[in-house]
This record gives sequence, structure tokens and C-alpha cells, in this order.
Amino acid sequence: MSPAESWSMMKKHMAEQACELLFHVSALKFGSFKLTSGKLSPFYIDLRIVPSYPEVFDKITDMYVQLIRNEVEEFDRIAGVPTAGLPIAALVSYKLKVPLLYIRKAAKNHGTQRLVEGILNENDRVLLVDDLATTGSSLLNATQTIRYQRGMVEHAVVLIDREQGCIHNLSSNGVQLHYLMKVSQLLEILHRKGLITHSEYQNSMEYIKQEQS
Repeated sequence: MSPAESWSMMKKHMAEQACELLFHVSALKFGSFKLTSGKLSPFYIDLRIVPSYPEVFDKITDMYVQLIRNEVEEFDRIAGVPTAGLPIAALVSYKLKVPLLYIRKAAKNHGTQRLVEGILNENDRVLLVDDLATTGSSLLNATQTIRYQRGMVEHAVVLIDREQGCIHNLSSNGVQLHYLMKVSQLLEILHRKGLITHSEYQNSMEYIKQEQS
């Protein structure tokens, strides 16, 4: 088996594990939710609650580490995207022993008034870390901030791609998105395991298809 085939199998196995972990901490909710992008969604994935479950958080961040080691070749810094990406980036950077940056939504009006906290040198290669990606707007904002500070951004890592244009939008700006799974894969796994109803699955999949059209 080639390294690529081995990684593909490992990635699928981790996705199965992640789906069960997220379900058991109730990170997936159904209803009507307004996303950061302003879009309405029949489901919501709340990864902000994961750090409240230390064992689950440890396993999920281990998956980020494997994803990065197998798909991202070289980088100098890890940057957490506010706000959900910050705790994930902190633990991932610690596990990888790579320096951590974090990006502010707005510069504070006292002290150094920085938008990027931490040591960022000119031409440092910065890997962005966030919880998930929808349209990619948060990751693009972070990319622009890092580049304005003369850092380089070519890769971003999330747990889940919500399949609402993020890959194309990031690629158009020179950033490759790496993810453990697509949201349709998450829904398919949970449906197959009988953890969500057919109605929840069907409504969510129809929404995803509409967003892609």
C-alpha cells in the first residue's frame, strides 16, 4: 500500500471517530441557524463546546496534528483564527512544537495595538487553523491580516468543510484548504450509524446541494 493510500484509509477512519465524538458531545444541532456568513442553515456544528470535554478535545486536536503532518509540508508558525480556532490552534501548536500566533478581530486601542499577537517575522510561512470553513470569509480575513504584516499564508486547516464555496474562495486567493471531512460525509456517517433521523439527513443534504448550485 502506498503512503497516499495508507493516509486515505487513516483519514476515513479518523472521520468516523470524529463524527461519533461530535455527536456524543452534542456538537451537531438541527433547527434554523444564522451562520457567520449571514446564511441560514438547517444544522449547526458547534465546535466551541469541544474544549469543555478535555478527552474529546485531546482526540480532535490529535486529528488536526495527523492532518497537518500528512498534508502540509513546511511552515514556521501556526495562527488561530478568532474565535473558535484559537483554542484548537493553541493545543495543536503545543503538540507540534511550532510557535503560535493568534489574530485579533480588531486591534486593541492600548498597548501595542497589534492585530497579530506573537512573533511574526517577515516571510514566515503561517498555517491557519480554524474549526470549520463555510464560505472561507474568516480564513480570508486572517490571510489578509497576516499578509499585511508581511507573513506568508498558503495553507489552512479545519476539521470540517461545510461545502459552501470555501475551497474555491480560498484557492482564488492562493490558499489551499485541508480538512478532515466534508459536512456531507459527516451527515452520511451519522445517518448510516442511526444517530440522526432520515428527515434530518435528507433536509440537510438538500440544503447542501442548494448551496452548491
